[in-house]
Amino acid sequence: MTDFLTLKGKRALVTSGTKGAGAATVALFRELGAQVMTVARHQPEGINDEAFVAADLCTLEGCEKLVNAVQERLGGVDIIVHMLGGSSAPAGGYAALEEEHWQQELALNLLPAVRLDRALLPGMTARGNGVIIHVSSIQRILPLPEATTAYAAAKAALSAYSKSLSKEVAPKGVRVLRVAPGWIETEASVRFAERLASEAGTDYEGGKKIIMDSLGGIPLGRPAKPEEVANLIAFLASERAAAITGTEYIIDGGTVPTV
Repeated sequence: MTDFLTLKGKRALVTSGTKGAGAATVALFRELGAQVMTVARHQPEGINDEAFVAADLCTLEGCEKLVNAVQERLGGVDIIVHMLGGSSAPAGGYAALEEEHWQQELALNLLPAVRLDRALLPGMTARGNGVIIHVSSIQRILPLPEATTAYAAAKAALSAYSKSLSKEVAPKGVRVLRVAPGWIETEASVRFAERLASEAGTDYEGGKKIIMDSLGGIPLGRPAKPEEVANLIAFLASERAAAITGTEYIIDGGTVPTV
């Protein structure tokens, strides 16, 4: 019986693949037969040196280091998953955002994808085959003015870039897609919910409810699990999704209230 979903023989790069949905994606890709390389600022224990690069992708030098490693160790890639993202900007609305905060948000959430695509795409188009998945966020269409203005703007820029790129390279055999998660129950979000729970004098489930309420509610009643995000990404990266490009897939438990 033929496997419904396989990535056998595929060479994949997953950025920020040591925690959360990134780690889940790396694990699933390997389970499905792909050769996977990942990257983070620091190498955790237990990760194979040949499958990992320590680099700061917020810098041009870090991106160049990763590209060189990909070419040397894998000879190019068939799949790129741009998982890297996040925010360290302060709360307080637009007035709290200084120049350095805006630069940091763009350096983390937009420019690494642009730089890595620019370097690795030519190999894909030369072969006439490849998949690029940009992990965006529902914040691009559902920003929280108090806390996520700069992050949401950077993710919106990533989405616009991704759409334009998809139209350019689809005729050359390369599919470009977007995955937009809502709240994912990662290690970091668990710690955040626990902190909110402690401050509010409630338990972890109470902390989760505080977060869900701040998002306007999650009709499904819970955040997505990292493995569920990985499942979606693996499908889109596979030949089962061969006719899909240029689109965005939201995985948010119904958080976005509009059509």
